[in-house]
Amino acid sequence: MRPGRALDLISRRRFLFGVGGMLAFLGTDSPGVFAQKAAEAPGGFSAFLQSLWPLAQAQGVHRETFDRVVESLSYDQSTPSGASAQPEFDRPLHAYLDAAVTPQRIAQGRAQAARWQVELAAIESRYGVPAPVLLAAWGMETDFGRSAGGKDIVRSLASLAFRRDDRSLFADEFVAALVMLERGVPREALKGSWAGAMGNPQFLPSAYLKYAVRFEGSGAPDIWTSVPDSLASIGHFLRESGWQPGLPWGMEVILPADYDFASLHMAFPAWAALGARPAGQQALPAKGDAALFLPSGAGGPAFLLSDNYWVLKAYNNSDSYALSLALLADRLAGGSGLRAAWPRQEKMLSRTEKTEVQQLLTAQGFYHGTIDGKFGPASRDAIHDFQRAAGLTPADGYGSAQILQALRGAGTTPHKAR
Repeated sequence: MRPGRALDLISRRRFLFGVGGMLAFLGTDSPGVFAQKAAEAPGGFSAFLQSLWPLAQAQGVHRETFDRVVESLSYDQSTPSGASAQPEFDRPLHAYLDAAVTPQRIAQGRAQAARWQVELAAIESRYGVPAPVLLAAWGMETDFGRSAGGKDIVRSLASLAFRRDDRSLFADEFVAALVMLERGVPREALKGSWAGAMGNPQFLPSAYLKYAVRFEGSGAPDIWTSVPDSLASIGHFLRESGWQPGLPWGMEVILPADYDFASLHMAFPAWAALGARPAGQQALPAKGDAALFLPSGAGGPAFLLSDNYWVLKAYNNSDSYALSLALLADRLAGGSGLRAAWPRQEKMLSRTEKTEVQQLLTAQGFYHGTIDGKFGPASRDAIHDFQRAAGLTPADGYGSAQILQALRGAGTTPHKAR
């Protein structure tokens, strides 16, 4: 699995999970402006919902179900009016990690591991995903059920679909919620975030339909009050997203002092041959590809990421989120935490500056991805190629202020990446 591969829009958007990825789909009108538009719209909210009937009918929703739900809905004026900052992308990774992997969350996760030991063992056997990873995903999403949200997600999604009818995502999710009702999910159970994410795993309705499972027995999976159903559903999602049993997500490593950063991508045995060694007790895998990730550059912690790390990013396409989940799982498994220290005084580029880096890398022929001000594997690889071509050391793929200055100095003359 190549880092940065496209994620299926239907099956993997968090972009399919939770609030964070949904923010990018919202518009920027103020509530007052939108209220005026809504009042002027022919037929208003009710007429818009009726226009969704053909879509619902095509998904097997009965007219009786559709009418019963639609007639009970009113527009939710509290629907957020625009996008806001996503902490996964706009905070230093170490700051996000400090807030996500806390002593309290570690203690809570270990308590949950003891409480659900039998069920976790069965789910791990069934889906091949380690119990600490299942628990870490639960902890990251809802703090073990403490922050699952209490909004009526049917009303929220209908309001979002009406508010931005050019964004089919919300209309699709509204119809998926109707399908859930057809399949026996109680209407009163459909509670979650304002963006439609529900239950312990924070699945949107389409994700629920595709991945939610019962731990045992028959009937509609209960991801709201049943911990075994929730953990089994997380395991099912990760397995279907490509999780490879027996392969760690990756690990912190110590690089040899003379590593020349010629490559950020090699097989685990090649890394071992070059002198990379685990920072903890776990040995490097005997096979499989690994990407070197230096989230604060060569002066901070170093990680080798396996294919399973990119599966974690299918839950939330952010390195801050995925690495926090992975490191929380390590702590729940008994690990002692990171060995290397984070450089706390580093200056993080703003979203505008990151966008400029991507634009300059594109102009010089190093970057071919989306220009969005978010540094992922494609951006890191492009920065690495620029560093190598320009003779900058260490060529660690880290987007620093120095890299931005070097790119500005290089201009927009195309270069050929090594």
